[in-house]
Amino acid sequence: MAKRLKNTSGQFGTTPVFMASICTILGAILFLRFGYAVGHVGFIGALGIILLGHAVTIPTALAVAEIATNKKVEGGGDYYVISRSFGLNIGAAIGIALYLSQAISIAFYIIAFAESFVPFGAHLNETYQLGAIGHLLESKKVIGLGAMSFLTALMLTKGANIGVKALYAVAAILFLSLGMFFMGESQISLSDVSFVSSIENSDNFFYVFTIIFPAFTGISAGLGLSGDLKNPKKSIPRGTLIATIVGALIYVMVALKLVTSTSLENLANNQLVMSDIAIWGPIIPIGLACAAISSALGSIMVAPRTLQALGKDQIFPSKKFDAWIAKGREQDNEPINGSIITCIIAYFFIYVGDINFVAQIISMFFMVTYGAICLISFLEHFSGDPSYRPTFKSKWYISLLGAILSVWLMFKMNTSYAVLSILFMTAFYYYISKNSGDKREIVSLFRDVLVQFARQLQIFLQKGEAIERSTTHWRPFVVSISSSIERPNAFNMTKWIAYKYGFGTYIHYIKGYLSKQNFQEGKQVQKQLLIENKASNVYVDTLISPSYTSALAQVVQLSSISGKENNLILLEYCEDELESFEDVISNFNLLQATGYDVAILRSSNTKADNKEEIHIWISSRDYENSNMMILLGYMIHGHPDWKNAEIKVFSIYTNDEEFDIYRDRMFNFIETGRLPISPRNLHMVPQKEGESVKTIINKNSKNSDLTIIGFRNELVKKQKLDIFEGYNKLGNVLFVNSIKEKDIE
Repeated sequence: MAKRLKNTSGQFGTTPVFMASICTILGAILFLRFGYAVGHVGFIGALGIILLGHAVTIPTALAVAEIATNKKVEGGGDYYVISRSFGLNIGAAIGIALYLSQAISIAFYIIAFAESFVPFGAHLNETYQLGAIGHLLESKKVIGLGAMSFLTALMLTKGANIGVKALYAVAAILFLSLGMFFMGESQISLSDVSFVSSIENSDNFFYVFTIIFPAFTGISAGLGLSGDLKNPKKSIPRGTLIATIVGALIYVMVALKLVTSTSLENLANNQLVMSDIAIWGPIIPIGLACAAISSALGSIMVAPRTLQALGKDQIFPSKKFDAWIAKGREQDNEPINGSIITCIIAYFFIYVGDINFVAQIISMFFMVTYGAICLISFLEHFSGDPSYRPTFKSKWYISLLGAILSVWLMFKMNTSYAVLSILFMTAFYYYISKNSGDKREIVSLFRDVLVQFARQLQIFLQKGEAIERSTTHWRPFVVSISSSIERPNAFNMTKWIAYKYGFGTYIHYIKGYLSKQNFQEGKQVQKQLLIENKASNVYVDTLISPSYTSALAQVVQLSSISGKENNLILLEYCEDELESFEDVISNFNLLQATGYDVAILRSSNTKADNKEEIHIWISSRDYENSNMMILLGYMIHGHPDWKNAEIKVFSIYTNDEEFDIYRDRMFNFIETGRLPISPRNLHMVPQKEGESVKTIINKNSKNSDLTIIGFRNELVKKQKLDIFEGYNKLGNVLFVNSIKEKDIE
């Protein structure tokens, strides 16, 4: 079982959440790559990128605000939110991907810082002739590794406190840089401004979007401080939503300023184009450096906390490793060990990766995380979980939009990376689900949604049934009751009838009074039936009652789980157990009074059931039963168990007039496609004088695997059990009694 995440002293309020988010949003991408984006896709394309990016991040921000106001949010940020809503299995799979994206983000921002520092290093070398040292100051890799070393030392010695304090200074420099940029004069005339066009041979829109998207991931920076906040339920929604809205407005304003200040070619090819536009150029590299360092600082604060939360949930193979990364500094729970691993990963990507490559990896992992958060929010709206009571609520369609867009954009950005990221998380999910003590699965949330949907559907169907009782086409809503667990015939017949055209409920009857022992027996039988019949679409339940009559009375009053009333009851007995079937016949009037159609299955213990032939016997005295018998034969034949079977229809006639009437009727059904049989399988059987109907049926259907025969109400009253006897040469027999004629159209 996962350990409870221990919270820290919680010394921060809403402002650090806003600062961490806005400093990431208005970070390296804005100063270093946004001009490139405007040049390659134009102003309208840039607005499209901003709109599309925020179409993912705003639903995510709203979903984060919603989930954060439902449960106590502790250390671990995004990972904590996902794992406590979806369970540790899926949460850990996404959490490890999220952690890697956060750790790699550090490298991304350090590389951006190095690019901003290169012009300054070149100026120092040119001015002071620094020689070998000067050349080092012009090396992006050397500057990046040096900056990373500084950040590593800072985090390992000072922790999050120094990071949060630095955010205020960085934010001030960022807004000063942007102010000086907006105050800069345009380098082109208004007549040369184009809001629609882009440069020739421009990069693909979605490739550009992939490079820019990390700019919109600032909500994770604020959420990652969850374990250090006094009131996460208040601070996270306010801080992330305000930062997201402010960031979106600033990006639109920057795009407009860029396109009206210089040419598209200059935007596309000059990484520090904002420096040329600002009233004091050096402020832009300074702002870029501060933005990059602050974003790296934000990521280096968040990533170790995500790793620490994963360790506390014991998701890694080694328990010693889990304990090592979960351990925090004694006085403030600072994740020192997690910071060490995070810095090593960042060093690696600084050494081997360029900024565009790293941006694509970050975008992909963040997109997966955002899609999962939006999906959680969407499903929780419909799950009906009483424990889900957020004080802030987003709209389900907003969350659904965020989830769909996230998945779609993953494949538009880079199909190969999308597939690899999904495979990576699937493999990790498989591993953690095999080893985790948490048995909650992703299907649990989907199951809750389906339960609520089924409930609403049942109510809708019931209301519709109350308005219109009669339907044009009859379909079976069959309920079966049987006390035999060893003989599956009744269950099988229920699943055959309900396979495609109706709905089936199977009730296992236990004779006796309700007690703890009988109740447990009923649950065990129900479990056994469900396990043995996983592939069936039959609803299974048990019923404990002191007599068969009382059990039958309870069953006919049951509400169908489908939302429609049950209309057909299926009873079953064995050919050598007629005594037990006397209860069925004695209660036949009860079934008739409640308006049920009745099907009685006589199971054979002697004849092999090969499922090759279904025989249906029609007679002039079966006017009300005949159509229902034909329909049931057709429905049973539609089940895969009977896919190789033939339906044969037999009609008994006593004179030529009856022959013509039944022949014409049956052939009409065949020609119009209402009977799935060949004309050669329609048999008109004459009844000779003195020959009984049972004799004719025994003679012609001795090789049948299922024989369907009609019976009438008045004969049950007069002959009782006799009408079901005398079919000793047949296999399984289904006796059918219809309350009224069914329409076979």
